[in-house]
Amino acid sequence: MKIALAQLNYHIGNFESNTEKIISCIEKSKKENVDLVIFSELAICGYPPKDLLERKDFVDRTLLALEKVTESCTDIAAVIGGPSINPNTKGKNLYNSAYFISDGKVESIHNKTLLPNYDIFDEYRYFEPNTEFSLVEFKGKKIAITICEDLWENQPTDNNFSKSELYTVSPMEELNKLQPDFVVNIAASPFSYNQKDYRTNILKSCSQNYQLPVFYVNQIGAHTELIFDGDSMVLNSKGELACRLQYFEEDYKIVDLNEIENSQIEEKEVDYIEKIHDALVLGLKDYFGKMGFKQATLGLSGGIDSAVTVVLAQRALGKENVRVLLLPSEFSSDHSIKDAVDLAENLGIQYEIVAIQDIFNEFQKSLSPIFGDLPFNVAEENIQARIRGTLMMGLSNKFGHILLNTSNKSEAAVGYGTLYGDMNGGLSVLGDVYKTDVFKMAWFMNKDAEVIPENTIVKPPSAELRPDQKDSDSLPDYDILDGILYRYIEKNMSLEEIINEGFEKETVKKAIRLVNMNEYKRFQTPPILRVSSKAFGFGRKIPLVAKH
Repeated sequence: MKIALAQLNYHIGNFESNTEKIISCIEKSKKENVDLVIFSELAICGYPPKDLLERKDFVDRTLLALEKVTESCTDIAAVIGGPSINPNTKGKNLYNSAYFISDGKVESIHNKTLLPNYDIFDEYRYFEPNTEFSLVEFKGKKIAITICEDLWENQPTDNNFSKSELYTVSPMEELNKLQPDFVVNIAASPFSYNQKDYRTNILKSCSQNYQLPVFYVNQIGAHTELIFDGDSMVLNSKGELACRLQYFEEDYKIVDLNEIENSQIEEKEVDYIEKIHDALVLGLKDYFGKMGFKQATLGLSGGIDSAVTVVLAQRALGKENVRVLLLPSEFSSDHSIKDAVDLAENLGIQYEIVAIQDIFNEFQKSLSPIFGDLPFNVAEENIQARIRGTLMMGLSNKFGHILLNTSNKSEAAVGYGTLYGDMNGGLSVLGDVYKTDVFKMAWFMNKDAEVIPENTIVKPPSAELRPDQKDSDSLPDYDILDGILYRYIEKNMSLEEIINEGFEKETVKKAIRLVNMNEYKRFQTPPILRVSSKAFGFGRKIPLVAKH
């Protein structure tokens, strides 16, 4: 049996595009004498459709698109993800389903059993869990069709419990009783850099435990915050990797079921910084492309965060679609301005310099009757940031550019940013990347040639809002701070647990206090491209008004 894995980039609600891609892939598979072609979870409508699933017109259009795909599926079979109607009067109206289509008709529908309802996932809000199990018989083989989480129930979580504690049934145990010949798993599994080998190990565990080949198909592409990396694969019954598709690219491969037991490929190691880089480029590209935007803008300060952000934007959108402003004040160093100019010229992007000192002076003059002789403090610092934010939004509105937010995760965590100032933007590019990783990414970007001026990378970080200011005046060194933040945010560790790992007590207390007291700021930030297992945004739901 020749089986094709179709790893495609879908667009939520764009039924014409999704249908065209799927049918084109089916026609290609026919020409190559493929017997079965596999697409990913909710491929017809795109994943995750969220509350669009509560709209009858959306579901109706999904089912019409599925009919069109079904009509094209002659002389070949396909497994395609999409919602299906729950015929029962009890429970949710929909199932998250895999359609097995052959000879121009839907032969069977297989529903998802384990509906994730944690972190970014809320599938139980929309779908009814499956309770019935059956196999597909096709060309003399029995196929167990599963959907994403259905293979994941025994895996540990960041909260130190296994997912089996969340679920009362094991789909694979039930399906294995029916003696399948191989497993198909269609998925919509988002990327996170700090779960290295997690997905592969899950699939290996399934193939080894049940001694069955596993055909796994994931989607690629970005849907606002969520970025899907693909990484579809085939494992033989010994858990050996027989085929692997590309990261962050559409891909298509054909595998012969009869040959995979004797096939084994080497697993390629990719550094996590490279993966984050590629994920963010894809996230930017798809956010702009799928939203119909074209050009981006940002404030280029000569600092590391805006430097890394603008390189990502140039690589995602092209140099002709990135325009920046340099907005120096009396506190901006000469080398910061030069570094920003050098970077813009290295990238070949349009830039202008607009000094903000005169504007800042006018603000001070207007407020002097109220401020009196009170000392210069954070109020004046934030006025500068808000002047810059206003100028950037002016450029955005005048020319239709989308303003990119450049704050990193460390700053967002501890509130080291100004609402309505440097926290402005339509999309946060680095909001899930810790400062230490921003530095690593800058070096990665320079691996072939100097793109970011070395001085930008090696100089002490500074907001340059007062004389001789450095981030370390207000914050612990980032090597220490990021270690604390990772344990508190990603690992959900307590104050005592973090201290027991060797961090100084008062530093930990300060970091945690800053994280907790700045939730209200993060609530007002733009969408953050998610690259970790716990990003700020809809996957981390913390009350604004709370005491813990």
